[in-house]
Amino acid sequence: MPHDTKCARVSGQHLPPNHDRGDEHTIGGYALVHGRPAAFEGGDGFSYSVELCVDQVNDAGTLWAGYILFPRWRRIGASGVEGHLETDYLTRGNTQVDARDALASMTLQQVRDALEQRIAATAPAPAHRWFDVMRDERDGDPHAGEAP
Repeated sequence: MPHDTKCARVSGQHLPPNHDRGDEHTIGGYALVHGRPAAFEGGDGFSYSVELCVDQVNDAGTLWAGYILFPRWRRIGASGVEGHLETDYLTRGNTQVDARDALASMTLQQVRDALEQRIAATAPAPAHRWFDVMRDERDGDPHAGEAP
């Protein structure tokens, strides 16, 4: 969703939801009802907001494809974006509006699942936890961990 640079948004502003504007259970409807993009806490502990994006692709008989951009927000220090994740193309359409509307009709759960898939795909390989290393060392040496 493009940002209107003519308006300054107030951080933490809360507007009452207007349920006449859409279905808040879809990603597009949520933004209309609440007047702001949806945001999720990812499994990695970071906060992510949601931006619906479309590109002109001209492949497979379609002209437009939609994907989701997840800006990742800083946890410490001044508020701001410190990175992002993005999905592969999730929707296709003959027009920009068709591709975006298909994205907007995704449920909040589908969008959250897409975020978690991207987090899992980009997560570093798990490291041994310190207590697993200690156990492994102890299991290899019957006297490991004993006082001299």
